[in-house]
Amino acid sequence: MATDKQPTVIKKYANRRLYHTGTSTYVTLEDLAGMVRQGEDFIVFDAKSGEDITRSVLTQIIFEEEGKEGQSLLPVAFLRQLIRFYGDSMEALVPSYLEFSIENFTREQQKLREKMAQSFGPAAAFHAIEEQVRSNMAMFSEALRLFTPFPQKTAEDERRVVPPVTDASDLEVLKKQMADMQARLDALVGRKGEQDKSGG
Repeated sequence: MATDKQPTVIKKYANRRLYHTGTSTYVTLEDLAGMVRQGEDFIVFDAKSGEDITRSVLTQIIFEEEGKEGQSLLPVAFLRQLIRFYGDSMEALVPSYLEFSIENFTREQQKLREKMAQSFGPAAAFHAIEEQVRSNMAMFSEALRLFTPFPQKTAEDERRVVPPVTDASDLEVLKKQMADMQARLDALVGRKGEQDKSGG
């Protein structure tokens, strides 16, 4: 039976050397970056404490990559905004959104490459990425809405609930809808009152 391949274990020693337990050799951050590009998963542990330090090592790899001439991916405005989110009330949502966005971007990258190849130029590339960001935001907002106990109604929802009145028959339909809504509201208030009494 086939089993999922376990992540490679990398141990980091006090002298900052990284030991690849799979090949029994010492590796560099550049080697680890290459492993990531090839899709090889790994976990980094502190050799002394056993603590999982994968996040800090990956962050260090990004720092090294950003320092290379002409190879930076993270705009200054993005970095500033990211720093502002630390300690903010929205902090808990940022990792999920970033992970969601990069996964979606990765899935759609071939389409983006084709769009850029057809249109040429940085303006076309920016437009393609802008479209992807908008799509990401819409999908992420929808995902959040599904996990929100009391989702807010959109303008489209409102238009569906209360259609524009055009004639007498429409007015009758609207009155019926209003009566149904009032009955539901009365029932809800009644249940709430009973719960309050039983709770008191």
